Amino acid sequence: MELKTKINAEDGKQYLVITREFDLPLELLFKAHIEPEIVEQWMGTKVLKLEGKKHGSWQFETSDAKGNVVFRANGVIHEFVPNQKITRTFEMENTPFPVQLEFLEFEQLTDATSKINMRIVYKSVEDRDQMLKLPFAQGLNMAHNRLENTLRKLNNIHHDKAQ
Repeated sequence: MELKTKINAEDGKQYLVITREFDLPLELLFKAHIEPEIVEQWMGTKVLKLEGKKHGSWQFETSDAKGNVVFRANGVIHEFVPNQKITRTFEMENTPFPVQLEFLEFEQLTDATSKINMRIVYKSVEDRDQMLKLPFAQGLNMAHNRLENTLRKLNNIHHDKAQ
């Protein structure tokens, strides 16, 4: 089965380009990246902090069933333009991966569809290639599928209430 989330990794480059089209309006796609309650649903992680503004910071944490923290990530938002772009750092704690820089650009395709373009820059080509050895593409595609399903439900509830 072809993944809807496309990852382009050119040989010898220290970045990835990730694109995904969604059957969601632009405003909802952007909201899915800045509203803690929505982020928690599609990412399956707890949002400890998420400041949607320039120089804001964020921190996510995932625990197992026993309450042990299995994943923690954080960063700083460097650029924040509503419904257009977010530039942020991303650091996974307790891993050998150095901080990466993420450029998220949001694009309206039609009134009901939108697209995200992400460029993730790693410290080195080796770091990027290590990341690609993980089930990164499948995990990201699954998360994006959850994002779309979660927001479709929210959008339908919103439309039902409006009628």
